[in-house]
Amino acid sequence: MRNPLSQLIETIEPSGIRKFFDLVSEMDDAISLGVGEPDFDTPWHVREEGIYSLEKGKTFYTSNAGLLELREELAKLIYRRQHVSYDPVHEIMITVGGSEAIDLALRAMLDPGDEVLIPQPSYVSYLPCATLAGGKPVVIKLEEKDQFKLTPEKLREAITDKTKILILPFPNNPTGSVMDFGDLKAIVDIIEENDLYIISDEIYSELTYGKEHVSIISFPGMRERTVYINGFSKAYAMTGWRLGYAAGPKVILEQMLKIHQFAIMCAPTTSQYAALEAVKHGDEDIERMREAYNQRRKYLIHALNDMGLTCFEPFGAFYVFPSIRSTGMTSDEFANKLLEEEKVAVVPGTAFGECGEGFLRVSYAYSIEDLKIALERIKRFVKRHTK
Repeated sequence: MRNPLSQLIETIEPSGIRKFFDLVSEMDDAISLGVGEPDFDTPWHVREEGIYSLEKGKTFYTSNAGLLELREELAKLIYRRQHVSYDPVHEIMITVGGSEAIDLALRAMLDPGDEVLIPQPSYVSYLPCATLAGGKPVVIKLEEKDQFKLTPEKLREAITDKTKILILPFPNNPTGSVMDFGDLKAIVDIIEENDLYIISDEIYSELTYGKEHVSIISFPGMRERTVYINGFSKAYAMTGWRLGYAAGPKVILEQMLKIHQFAIMCAPTTSQYAALEAVKHGDEDIERMREAYNQRRKYLIHALNDMGLTCFEPFGAFYVFPSIRSTGMTSDEFANKLLEEEKVAVVPGTAFGECGEGFLRVSYAYSIEDLKIALERIKRFVKRHTK
């Protein structure tokens, strides 16, 4: 029989995050600090709205772009946060999570051979989605000395005459790094000079600590070049509802919507009604969860630094990215041995790109009680293995 598989798909590695998630699910007494999922339940008033939509029989398809009322509220939300206006009819669409929006944007914008700049360490989907869309991923290796921010120098070095898209993954998964006003301002001219487009993944925009989130779309000339991506999973603790959205120029959104029509039809209707309630009345929920994450963030940074796993202070998302070089182990060795010996799951930094070697992603989207137990186990492990 001939090979039933695409040669391209066979070159793509499975997610390094899921490997550890699957292993933990089979172990008794294991604690996972590996999955980027809030430990909070979706706020009750949001769940209630989803239930109510089912009771009222609202189980039909929505328009391909999503409920207009939800898109209108999202336009208001973006304006409130970033002072940038979008037409809810033609410039905003609802997707199945932020991940679908990333995939749609790349497929709508790339021709074979177009280069996509991907700062790493970063979310695992960018590189395979760019490859599957026919693009050529070009990795920009971010460094701890820069707090894993994208610098103008690194951006200039990576640009060629084939570069079309820059992915901006900030606040960043896995490092927790953020790009503030000055950081973004420093790259705006480079983007314009080289006629680049941007896919700005801001799924963690509501989870920043001590700094206000700034979006690239708020700079003059950038709205027209950017597909802005966000969603409900992280800020509203709605991971399983699978709902995200994209905003951008009509010329791009029209083509993204075309792909979405044929592949998905529309995002889940029940989830959209729940999301409408979240956007309208969820600000207090976000603030409550953000305060809890901030407490955990400070606790985790202090504890990791105390045990010799040096960790710069992240100001976004709900991850820390400590160095494990003092142990002499690779990231993969550390994560595997820690799981085997102490039943604590973390994710090797290399799951997010080769430049993640020497680091781990540790999530603090878990209760303080679980964090305390896990940190005691990690401390024992580090003491045993530090040279």
